Amino acid sequence: MHTFLLYLLRFLSFYLGLTTSLFALSSLGLSTASFYARCLSSYLTLILCAIYGVLVSVLLRLFGRHRLAQHLTARAFHYSMRLSTGVEFVIVDGSEKHLSSHRPCVIIGNHQSELDVLLLARIFPPWCSVTAKSSLKRTPFLGWFMALSGTIFIDRSNSVSALKAFEGAAREMNKQRQSVFIFPEGTRSYAKGPELAPFKKGAFHLAVKAGVDVMPVVCANYWGVLAAGERRFRAGKVPVKVLPPIPTKGLTASDVDHLTRTTREKMLDALIALGDTPEGKEAARAIL
Repeated sequence: MHTFLLYLLRFLSFYLGLTTSLFALSSLGLSTASFYARCLSSYLTLILCAIYGVLVSVLLRLFGRHRLAQHLTARAFHYSMRLSTGVEFVIVDGSEKHLSSHRPCVIIGNHQSELDVLLLARIFPPWCSVTAKSSLKRTPFLGWFMALSGTIFIDRSNSVSALKAFEGAAREMNKQRQSVFIFPEGTRSYAKGPELAPFKKGAFHLAVKAGVDVMPVVCANYWGVLAAGERRFRAGKVPVKVLPPIPTKGLTASDVDHLTRTTREKMLDALIALGDTPEGKEAARAIL
């Protein structure tokens, strides 16, 4: 045990030293150094917050409050990443009120890159959980935290299993008044502009089945802040807007296609509008 701790301390010392050195080089205008410095800083922050999340989840389970664990962990990750990377997602136009006034609901957002986990950290309300692909359950620390805190795992390769997971989620949402966050695009777009991939219908089927509102969250394109292919990762503020909730009361499965299409149109309009704001232009601007 003593040997393990010694190696762990040496590794952490090397990791922190390397990260600090890269940040120092980035101050000289080396964008590649900035990219790797913030990547290393982000990974360490994610691991530490996942460990914190596991501990919080276990503690809250003792009091039957484990469904608050994702919100508390998200808060910790939001503030930690702001300090360690200088990246912050900012909710604009006072639209955060929609998140606090509707529960339960299905919250959806556009999916650009791995940095969207920080978007989640910023907007994640109390009594909300995420959906995730089932393979993440086996990831050390992060998977443990997600399993302990009530994440809904979806096997995307098995439609029958996925359908059962959504049916269980609908019952749980009404029973516990638990909201759910889903990325309807299904995968990261890595878009260089205000673009949305086609939406999958799972989130909308879930909202209709549970009879709850759909809450769209639109994040401005931030290709100028993070672009892995360009080896760019810089500090910056990214504007986010929460759109008014879309009711599903009285809708049936036959209405899902129309609901999916019209919601995507509203989100795309908002995404383009955010990109035209000074904050949106700054987030999308590639600074070398």
